[in-house]
Amino acid sequence: MVGLVVFLMNVPFGYWRANVKKFSFQWFLAIHVPVLLIIGIRLATHLGFAWYTYVALVTAFFLGQQAGGLVIKWLRNSCNKVTSCMIIDLYRCRRIHG
Repeated sequence: MVGLVVFLMNVPFGYWRANVKKFSFQWFLAIHVPVLLIIGIRLATHLGFAWYTYVALVTAFFLGQQAGGLVIKWLRNSCNKVTSCMIIDLYRCRRIHG
């Protein structure tokens, strides 16, 4: 369950990361802000920091980041103009294509 939350939380951050210059400050934030949120989730759910939990959560982290990158590629092909905000872009694209 926590892995799914980590995955879904990282999709918008991966979207943002894919739309900014590599190694820029925004790129750095798009990768590292979710790490802080994941630490908060671990503490809130009492999951702890056992080594075996890292495999699932790190995998969910990277898959979420990659999924966000795929979403922005898909939107660029279907809606042309995209921003760094996935929610706004999905709304605009839905309005264009009905």
